[in-house]
Formats: sequence, C-alpha cells, structure tokens
Amino acid sequence: MSDIKIKEVKTDGELMDFIKFPMDLYAHNDNYVPPLIKEEKNVWNPAENAALDFSDFKRYLAYKNNKVVGRIAVLINHKEVKELGAEKVRFGWLDFIDDFEVSKALINKAIEFAVEKKMKMIEGPMGFTNLDKSGMLTMGFDKLATMIGLYNFEYYPQHLEKLGLVKEKEWVEYEMDFPTVLSEKLNKFSSLIAEKYKLKVLHFKNKKEIIPLIEPMFKLLDQTYNTLSTYTPISDDQIKTYKEKYFPFIDKNYVICVEDENHQLIAFAVTMPSYSRALQKAKGKLFPLGWWHFLQAGKKNDRANFYLIGIHPEYQRRGVTAIIFKEIFIRFNKMGIKFAETNPELEENKSVQALWHDYNPTNHKRRRTYSMKIKSENPYA
Repeated sequence: MSDIKIKEVKTDGELMDFIKFPMDLYAHNDNYVPPLIKEEKNVWNPAENAALDFSDFKRYLAYKNNKVVGRIAVLINHKEVKELGAEKVRFGWLDFIDDFEVSKALINKAIEFAVEKKMKMIEGPMGFTNLDKSGMLTMGFDKLATMIGLYNFEYYPQHLEKLGLVKEKEWVEYEMDFPTVLSEKLNKFSSLIAEKYKLKVLHFKNKKEIIPLIEPMFKLLDQTYNTLSTYTPISDDQIKTYKEKYFPFIDKNYVICVEDENHQLIAFAVTMPSYSRALQKAKGKLFPLGWWHFLQAGKKNDRANFYLIGIHPEYQRRGVTAIIFKEIFIRFNKMGIKFAETNPELEENKSVQALWHDYNPTNHKRRRTYSMKIKSENPYA
C-alpha cells in the first residue's frame, strides 16, 4: 500500500508550501531559476489573474512521511474549450521527487479531475493560457533556465512516459552568439525595406512612452499567431494582467517597435537582459536586496532573451525582420550583449524559427507537453 498522501491546497500556509516546494527541490541546482513568490501568489488571485475569470482549478500537494514531496495544479480553460473545442484538463506546476509513486499519485489527480468534469484528455505541463509557461524540458538540463521557461530534472519526462502519457506538442529554443559586425547585406536590405514601405523604428525617451503601444502589441500578437491550431485570442483583462506582471522588467532600450506611414504599429520585438542570475540571487523576493540584483542585471549584462515578437501578416514576408534585427544589433552592441536566447517556439512554427537563420543558432533546449486520452473511468482508480 502506497504511503503517499495527497491533499488539496486550501489554506494560505499550504499555498506557500505549494509555491516554495520547487525552491527546496532545486536548492542545489545551478540551472533552476526561482520565480518571485509574490508573482506566484498573484497567479491564484482573481484580482491579479484575469484567466481565473474563465477557468476552474485545483491544486494539490503530495506528502510522504509528513514531508512535501510533490505538487500539481489541474485546471480547465473554458474559453479554450468553447473557442477551440479542446475538451481537456491542463496540468501544471508539476514537481516531484524521483519516486514513481509520487508522480503517479499527482497525475492521478489530473485524471480524476478530467473524469469529474467530463473532459476527454489531460495535457501538461501548461499554465492557464498560451502566454504562461509551458512544456517539460526534454533537452538542455545543463543549461540555465530563463525567467519564462520551466526547468525540471531529467527524470520528469521519464516518469510521465512510464505512466503512459505521450508527446503532444514540442517546443524548440535557440541560443546564438550575437555578431559584433553588422553584415553589409543586412544593412542595405534593412534600409531598402524601410524606404520601400515607408516604415520607421520608434525611439523611446522613457518607459512611459511605451504604455500606449502595449495594447496594440498584444493585438498584433493575436494577428501574428492566430493561424496556430492552439492559439486563443488574448482578452483585454489578460493584457492588463501581463502588463502589470512584466512591464516593471521592461527596459525601453530592449523594445523595438516599427510603424508605417500612418503611425500604425506593424511589427515589434520585446527583449530583456537575462534576469536568471538575478532571480537566483533574489531567492524569490524583491526585498530587501532582490531589487538590487535586478538593477545590476539591467545595467551590466552580456546576455539577452527574446520574449515576444509580432509582425502584421501583411508584412511577414516583406523583409521587415531585417529592420528589427538591424535595430537590435545597434542596441545590443551599445549595451555589450554578446549572447541571445529565444523563448520557446512551437516546433511547427517555422516562420518564427526562420528569423534566427542568419545568426547561426544552436538548438540548445527542447521541451514538450504530454497528454493522455481519458475514458469514462480512471485507469489508476
């Protein structure tokens, strides 16, 4: 008989155990990057997370000998069910010790939730929406995690596959050495495209000048990715949530926006200095000294991360990326950026992957979601 006990998270104390468990699990791992505890708490606060307006969820902790040994959240995005017909339970915040009975007990809660809610499958690890962290690491365990990428031990996917879950979606990530010299070809082509379509790169004097463009950026993001089978439009409330979550980390020099002659935003790229080491030093808290580590990472850093890139469909095959990359090159050179890393990109999204082609990218990480079709009965019951 298993000595694993599963308990639903109900109290504030249990929520803190839920949030802090991976920080303890990875305490001696140099590649794990902890989130900010405040941000993790906000995920479960309806006043802070707009996705809770159209989602159901439960969170669980696994105990062995009265000690927390695992966690999982199970959820249903009803907007996704309605708009895409995806009758599934998402599972995420999945962490566990290397004990098969623990992982089995946790996944069992996702299956139970799916049976209870009459959903046809489970899939994870995923968050509430497309913009949340997704995908279990299957390659790149020896690489430093990013602020928006999940990290896990190598045994995680082994456990899920043993449980009968199969690959659902695959993401790839790339790392590249940023060039110290801009190619003459890119320089000329960028100028030619800008002149031909009467396009202009915006330069911001301060962060406040970016605020009016945040909503157009997200709308452009919708237009860029709405052809992907898994994409659901971003609501105004979600835009507000992500704006409040990530805007404090934005540096005006890392945001590139391109507008047409009518002052309409037609392309943008949001990059950031790597905050991974700063987050490790902050240990989940901005105070008393976490803010200092973030400040230093913004001032002196040789690594940057790509977070969001959007291009209006009418301009996706017109060479606009040349304008974006020329501007990124100019700014990165000034700031001493030598290395750049992309965010996770769906393996099927070849158009985005093509953006990095001229920079000799190395595919250094892979991640995937795992799924299981659900029958009317729980196979583990």
